[in-house]
Amino acid sequence: MRSIEHFIGGQRVAGRSGRHGDVFDPNSGQVQARVALANADELEAAVQNAAAAQVGWARTNPQRRARVMFEFKHLLEKHMDELAALLSSEHGKVLADARGDIQRGLEVIEFACGIPHLLKGEYTQGAGPGIDVYSARQPLGVVAGITPFNFPAMIPMWMFGPAIASGNAFILKPSERDPSVPVRLAELMIEAGLPAGVLNVLHGDKDTVDGLITHPAIKAISFVGSSDIAQSVYALGSFHGKRVQAMGGAKNHGIVLPDADLDQTVADLLGAAYGSAGERCMALPVVVPVGEETAEALRAKLVEKIAELRVGVSTDPQAHYGPLINAAHKAKVEAYIQTGVDEGAELVIDGRGFSLPGHEGGHFLKPCLFDHVTASMTTYKEEIFGPVLQIVRARSFEEAIALPSRHQYGNGVAIFTRNGDAAREFAEQVEVGMVGINVPIPVPVAYHSFGGWKRSGFGDLNQYGLDGVRFFTRTKTVTQRWPKGGVVSDQSFVIPTMR
Repeated sequence: MRSIEHFIGGQRVAGRSGRHGDVFDPNSGQVQARVALANADELEAAVQNAAAAQVGWARTNPQRRARVMFEFKHLLEKHMDELAALLSSEHGKVLADARGDIQRGLEVIEFACGIPHLLKGEYTQGAGPGIDVYSARQPLGVVAGITPFNFPAMIPMWMFGPAIASGNAFILKPSERDPSVPVRLAELMIEAGLPAGVLNVLHGDKDTVDGLITHPAIKAISFVGSSDIAQSVYALGSFHGKRVQAMGGAKNHGIVLPDADLDQTVADLLGAAYGSAGERCMALPVVVPVGEETAEALRAKLVEKIAELRVGVSTDPQAHYGPLINAAHKAKVEAYIQTGVDEGAELVIDGRGFSLPGHEGGHFLKPCLFDHVTASMTTYKEEIFGPVLQIVRARSFEEAIALPSRHQYGNGVAIFTRNGDAAREFAEQVEVGMVGINVPIPVPVAYHSFGGWKRSGFGDLNQYGLDGVRFFTRTKTVTQRWPKGGVVSDQSFVIPTMR
């Protein structure tokens, strides 16, 4: 059976802890590999390798660091099909979606290629008598990222791209459910010219996560996962004096106004709700039609189009989405569906009980659709993370805005309308971090930043973009004066001013 190793000091390193986790094939339900889980000694080895390599890497000028990122970009493009196949085999998302996962990470790498410009500071000549002031952004040192299973390529690159380009060394703790792609990315970074030790991949569980968060040599933690764990990571990391950005869960809403193009809206909703089997923090699992007439028309079109969706193995080019990540997660999603039924929601389409011929052990779940869901129901309040779309009917525009604004999560939201005034008012008023106007999955482009509000994000700085560079660097401001020879200034016992 295949063994998935750590990547420390520029090479794969076999696990020595004696502990392993199973990596499943979501299409068959069978164990396909075993991943090593790190112990304290292996964590320390990763930290020591990173610390030793970081000093020289930070002294490498930004242009040379950018060249490594450029070469890594070329290697990603060259190995796209290989990486997508590997990603798909462990996660279960279809190949086209796997390529999208890699592409969105690659776009952050492209942004990081501009690091010489992004690190430029500010300069003021003559801020005072003979005094100049300048600032510079400097790397933090050794930093770490903890990433979830749903984007095993994109989210690691969101983190280590800006971090490494800025002069830090990075320790990545990916999900143990689909850990192979992060190791392969690290190998490609070495091939691109990155010095050994600057990027390390350490597999593990909660013990490894806690070890990274509390290690005194690690200066910052970037995390993406569930909100409860994100809040815990933020609290523990902050307590230990670290800079922390922790992205949590989501319950993204799609508001449908009466004037929306329903055919286009339904097409958008299908992809946003059911793509990647709903295992996205930017999925759109709640649709809010305004008015009963809009709700009935929308429901009819959804029922018609959902029936046409194809669920298949991840290598099926005709499949709209593949299996869920593992049996435990499938059972969790199915339990939420039953909770919805028990709480009185109408289960219009029940995707449970589906078995794919020839792949009976796979973790497949067909699309589910609820109607007449209310804000008091568990399935509305909590993140399901599966192929389940819920209709929550609103009587007015104001009620529709209030639903996402009052929800505990504030990651993303979308509005579907032809009315520019209504869209502008919605974007201004809604209390959510990322807004789409006729865009169902409003993930910002790489030169902006990704981040939600409320329990979807803990910390002041978002992922990637300028916020990513700011998070992984700190500002140093220098005030300098070069006295003329033989001229001694008078003593001063008051606070310096520039008068």
